[in-house]
Amino acid sequence: MESTLALTEALIRCPSITPKDLGCQDIIIQRLTQMGFRIERFEIEGVSNLWARIGDKAPLLVLAGHTDVVPVGNEAQWHYPPFAAMQADGLLYGRGAADMKGGLAAMITACERFLAKNTLKESSLAFLITSDEEGPSIHGTRAVLEILKKRNEIPTWCLVGEPSSETILGDVIKVGRRGSLTGFLTIRGKQGHVAYPHLARNPVHFAVQALNELLNIQWQKADPLFPETNLQIVNIQAGTGATNVIPSHLDVNFNIRFSPPLNSKIIQSQIEALLHQQAFEFDLRWHCVGNTFYTEIDSPLIKALLNAVESEQKLKPRCCTKGGTSDGRFFAEYGCHVAELGLINATIHQVNEHVQISDLLTLSRIYESVLEQLLT
Repeated sequence: MESTLALTEALIRCPSITPKDLGCQDIIIQRLTQMGFRIERFEIEGVSNLWARIGDKAPLLVLAGHTDVVPVGNEAQWHYPPFAAMQADGLLYGRGAADMKGGLAAMITACERFLAKNTLKESSLAFLITSDEEGPSIHGTRAVLEILKKRNEIPTWCLVGEPSSETILGDVIKVGRRGSLTGFLTIRGKQGHVAYPHLARNPVHFAVQALNELLNIQWQKADPLFPETNLQIVNIQAGTGATNVIPSHLDVNFNIRFSPPLNSKIIQSQIEALLHQQAFEFDLRWHCVGNTFYTEIDSPLIKALLNAVESEQKLKPRCCTKGGTSDGRFFAEYGCHVAELGLINATIHQVNEHVQISDLLTLSRIYESVLEQLLT
């Protein structure tokens, strides 16, 4: 079998900008088939999804990840072509090297070594891989889990190979995430000439006070295991482009990253109550990207990860819940214990994304240790 490095290189050379897979899952399926995994492919609205399982009994451990990557940005700023998978000074460069084709390769080679030594008689192992993690995340992991739920095939544990590490491989394990809620607000006014403001209603002026009040909401204090709840205004648009016209409406989008004990319904109610006190009419639409989740430290999954990292890296990982959303949130909705451990995330989504080549094999050994602890 190819090494973790060679497999990572092969995956990087597939220019799988979300939601395209462009051959990544074909490469993965070839490896998994040789190990004896049963393969199912789900093509949903242009998204490629892969479910592969070996074993029939519980507990079921799922290794989860994605083959899609974000766009490369300004290619002229890259030291090497972003899909060439070039090596230099102990580093492997390429879009997706850290996020998260290196993690996928490490998971696959860990399984190869594990299954060469073990037969699953009282447990099961599976992969759930999608090409829709960096995009809307509607037709990927979420959709496949709905299918698995109908088959009563929900996993016991889920290990997501997202790049969780910060400065040293294994220094951070994500054991939960804040929730994410986006509001799409339209403030309605009345268009008019700027010289006759008494004949118009300026939605921009209305917005100044209302948005200031939104930013000054004192949210309920977060659980000590989570960062504080935070609201950020991310987009404002108004006007016709003319400098002598009061606009008819203003559109503003804002996102709240929220922590327990808050939930999306509490936040929506609080913000809607504030807006109803304002002197303007409005329309408000919500989109909850994901609710909070947390896996207890005494979960067998977390214990196995802590043991594996401490044994391999001689360091004690920090368990945390900060950062953005991942597909782990979809597993958590079904009661699955979820954790994220992967490569260093310092260059993800940037030009010149890269990983330490030595970290690829180390991560594979960490994953192999987790398999040994949970499935034997």
